[in-house]
Amino acid sequence: MPWKTSSLLEARQHFVRTALRGFKSVAQLCHEARISCKTGFKWLRRFRASGGPGLRDHSRRPQSSPRRTAARWLVAIRGLRRKHASWGGKKIYARLRHQHPRAHLPKPRTITDWLQRFGGKGPRRNKARPGPKRPRPALTIPRVSNEVWTVDFKGWFRTRDGQRVNPLTVRDLFSRFILGIRLLSLEHTPVQQCFQALFLRYGQPKIIRVDHGAPFAGVGPLDLSRLSAWWLRLGIRVEFTRRACPQDNGAHEQMHRIYKADTASPPAATPRAQQRRSTRWANYYNHQRPHEALGQRVPATLYHKSRQHYRGYLRPLQYPRPWQTRRVSSRGFIHWRGRARGIGRAFAGENIGLKRVREGVHEVYFERQLIGVLVDTDPGGMRPVRWGKNPPRTKRP
Repeated sequence: MPWKTSSLLEARQHFVRTALRGFKSVAQLCHEARISCKTGFKWLRRFRASGGPGLRDHSRRPQSSPRRTAARWLVAIRGLRRKHASWGGKKIYARLRHQHPRAHLPKPRTITDWLQRFGGKGPRRNKARPGPKRPRPALTIPRVSNEVWTVDFKGWFRTRDGQRVNPLTVRDLFSRFILGIRLLSLEHTPVQQCFQALFLRYGQPKIIRVDHGAPFAGVGPLDLSRLSAWWLRLGIRVEFTRRACPQDNGAHEQMHRIYKADTASPPAATPRAQQRRSTRWANYYNHQRPHEALGQRVPATLYHKSRQHYRGYLRPLQYPRPWQTRRVSSRGFIHWRGRARGIGRAFAGENIGLKRVREGVHEVYFERQLIGVLVDTDPGGMRPVRWGKNPPRTKRP
């Protein structure tokens, strides 16, 4: 390990001063500093040659770069981009080749890389063809607690100090028990952390019902986002309501109207005060307010914690031996048949399984879900699975 101090330069100065006093050998000082003798003698040599400035890091830039793009071409590339903002690397290369037919020009891919560094457009992605359709399952009518949790953002409003808040509400559909109200942003990380806390406290449900808003739904296969894909990894089934059909989550929307009337008309002075008010209201709703759909009982009399405990740690996905496994990159790609193929950012960092259907065609699975079809001859990425027509509203489990 390197120097054990907060300042690397101070550590080098202390090492050199101690070594020059001669009370300890250089090897002993290197052992105490946990560096190699080669490194220790290097800093002594630099200090004797240049003094204190010699202890600073030198530039690691190569002394020569024979294949470096010449400055004249960078100026020309930047100038053409300013004149033609929609041009990519291939068109700029063609124009430069026309202007300089005998010159040694940078390749189109190199020009594209420079355009990205200049802040221009990157390489254009080939659009994936539409994949197979999957019938959308009907919504489940729960018979016990924790069979279905309904989740939604109430809709933003401002506290009296002018700050914007977004209440995330989570409720058990069978008992109407409010599991949590948190004022969060619509980003993935804080919402996931909120659900981790809820799972630790109440356990996991069998189904989570959400609409197509962020961060619950995405634009990838089966409308999955990073959050809903994480739910699938935990063994939780995700039910999406129909688009523009708030009645599919009508009981939850009714709870939102009561919440707004009781806690946000008018709102609290600050977001922190609004959070305290929301927590008190959820406790009142669960333990004091009779509910007509429950025969005028309170939700707390029907709700019990789930027996499905939250594990926290997720093991890497494994698939049957004949299948091939690929890990999805942080940008949502896999390397397949010599090039990058788009799968979806919702599956970043996860393993997917490729099941051979016939020559050149593979079905793509995430967990047990078919998410798309990969055809070797397609110029784009995976053909994502899409939902079919809307089903009947509800079904018995």
